[in-house]
Amino acid sequence: MSTRRDFVTSLGGAAAAWPLAARAQQTGRVPTIGYMGSSTPVAQRRQMLAFVQRLRELGWSEGRNVAIEIRWAEGQIDRFSEIAAEFLRLKVDVIVTTGAGAAVAKQATSVIPIVFTLAQDPIGVGLVASLARPGGNVTGLSQQQAELAGKRIELLREVVPNIRRLAILANVGNSGAALDMSEAQAAAGKFGLAVVTAAVRRPEDIVPASESIRDRADALYVCGDVLQATYRLRINTLALGWRLPTMLSTREDAEAAGLMSYGPNYADQYRRAAEYVDKILRGARPADLPVEQPTKFELVINLTTAKALDLKIPESFLVRADEIVE
Repeated sequence: MSTRRDFVTSLGGAAAAWPLAARAQQTGRVPTIGYMGSSTPVAQRRQMLAFVQRLRELGWSEGRNVAIEIRWAEGQIDRFSEIAAEFLRLKVDVIVTTGAGAAVAKQATSVIPIVFTLAQDPIGVGLVASLARPGGNVTGLSQQQAELAGKRIELLREVVPNIRRLAILANVGNSGAALDMSEAQAAAGKFGLAVVTAAVRRPEDIVPASESIRDRADALYVCGDVLQATYRLRINTLALGWRLPTMLSTREDAEAAGLMSYGPNYADQYRRAAEYVDKILRGARPADLPVEQPTKFELVINLTTAKALDLKIPESFLVRADEIVE
């Protein structure tokens, strides 16, 4: 498992000392942030850099007034338990992770504050009591997954107007991805599309699951989660080889040989997560910090992939894109 300091050097620079959390003051040590990355340093580089940069802007300097312990689950949800247990032994002051990681961390501790960066249904999976008043030791940022599924399929139909059959690939072992699959199925039905699903739980499921929908669909909707993020290039390469246009969740997905993506700006989500951490280290309680919705969304289209699929992207679509990969 990867350990700390992959990105910690990004926290350098002078910063004024800020008041620390009460427990840190009592022990005479700087507070420690436990960062539980769901994927790999490469896959989540942009998000991690956004997080540490915002911390620096807020006055937290690694090695001076804050410490950061970084661990990577590398797309394996079962590693979250091991990392959470380690953070408890290290007595970190706050844990930062994704929705899936937060669910595991919450089982491990009801005391250490937990900030989730990307949770698809924080109320439904029991992370918080409500968005306005989370209660307990967990808060963070949600994704509005139900609304996004319909929008993604609508955008996909603009680029692939003759689509009749939609394949949906999801890690059904992840509650958020399973919810995304359900919402995408419902949205596809409203557009009159036939749906075929491909379920995965482990990396070795990706190839056989993808092969199962190879000749049964006109396009592929990929539900984002930790497994998908870690193996996005493998999934996109398989889809491209079978000439399936892909709708994905993140900018990084589209850049990795996918056709297009639409979703929250994940770098912005991680910057905002740093603001939660800042407030908690200054004494705020997670129970009193409302869960926030995304405020920035981005549409990305990969023209290289479009050309490989012989797709002509409408000019009206290109002018709306936040990024065009060529």
